[in-house]
Amino acid sequence: MTARLATVDLMRTDTPLGAPPETPLQTLPVRGPVMAELGRPVLDVVIPVYNEEADLERCVRRLHDHLARTFPYGFRITIADNASTDRTPELAAHLDESIEEVTAVRLEQKGRGRALRTVWSLSEAPVLAYMDVDLSTDLKALLPLVAPLISGHSDLAIGSRLARSSRVVRGPKREFISRAYNLILRGSLAARFSDAQCGFKAIRKDVAERLLPLVEDTGWFFDTEMLVLAERAGLRIHEVPVDWVDDPNSTVHLVKTATEDLRGVWRVGRALATGGLPLDRVRRPFGDDPRDRELSGVPKGLARQLVGFCVVGALSTLVYLLLYSLFRLGTGPQMANALALLLSALGNTAANRRLTFGVRGRDRAMRHQAQGLVVFGIGLVLTSGSLAALDAAPGTASHGTELAVLIAANLAATVLRFLLFRAWVFPSDSGATTDDLRNDNR
Repeated sequence: MTARLATVDLMRTDTPLGAPPETPLQTLPVRGPVMAELGRPVLDVVIPVYNEEADLERCVRRLHDHLARTFPYGFRITIADNASTDRTPELAAHLDESIEEVTAVRLEQKGRGRALRTVWSLSEAPVLAYMDVDLSTDLKALLPLVAPLISGHSDLAIGSRLARSSRVVRGPKREFISRAYNLILRGSLAARFSDAQCGFKAIRKDVAERLLPLVEDTGWFFDTEMLVLAERAGLRIHEVPVDWVDDPNSTVHLVKTATEDLRGVWRVGRALATGGLPLDRVRRPFGDDPRDRELSGVPKGLARQLVGFCVVGALSTLVYLLLYSLFRLGTGPQMANALALLLSALGNTAANRRLTFGVRGRDRAMRHQAQGLVVFGIGLVLTSGSLAALDAAPGTASHGTELAVLIAANLAATVLRFLLFRAWVFPSDSGATTDDLRNDNR
């Protein structure tokens, strides 16, 4: 492995980096524990470096000592030199010769993402990791980082400086940039992981083989793009709170890096919106996720449908109250209630049909609306009865009291509406195309 990697210019090929070799279109295998094999390291930790002659030897020896004392399996440390112009290549070669578990790789082009893609793609270890050469992250987090990947629990793992239990020492400028960047990721790409930029990550080899060809970036945005695509493909990302101390001598150009990251966010967001990424080849097979399984007595998809129904119901209630207040200006309470409920019921049925129960196409659309009107009739009886009872009460009720009574009646009708929608209007065994059926054909 050492001789093969150390003497080859890995990036001088006729194939553009954006056009990786073909990968099988099948889904990933069912996730399982890593089996240690004699003579093959379980973990390969990559340290990408560029002009790090001052820190390289000290940090590599410190990392090697930590792994030798605490890691229970075979390991390798790979120094990925990104076209350094100082004494970094000489020091890397010296460490390669003097420490059995250290390998040095020389790349003639810069780019952290390029270095990780190259070394990870050629590594034989079933678990791949990387960390920054300054070792800002406390090494005690390394074993918790890779353990879920070795056990088969997770697909990727990241260190998080933004977790509640993390302990971080850094200046306000970097703190602000980091938090602002992660807020941008959450708002634009719907990312749920907490820290995209921490230089402390790991990935299973079988996942990397499928995922890395989809990642275009070769620089600092590489991490973010990899995580976003993994999350969108349904892979499990494990987060480890870390203790982290900022390196005041870091050579990262913050403004340039932030600009490139924003460009990457736009590119990835556009690709996801247009469906231009074949994420199916990165997904786990149907049945690997416990949520795919059917249990007796537990309706399939109930939790998701409840959430969708509540969201649609809340919006429908707002529309209903707005329409009722509008119609009430020119008519009595009973007529205003009937008109508002009718219009909001049509929209409610259409929204629940598509969003809550995943029914697409025009098949049975009119039938579903007719059934929805029956459900609407039940709601009309409940709300009209409430208004009639309010009208029969002594004294004159205020407009606010009318709205309060209607809200209470609508809440009661909502429970019955969901049960009727699920069991009668949109039963799970209907012939319509649903999200569950799409999952079955995944």
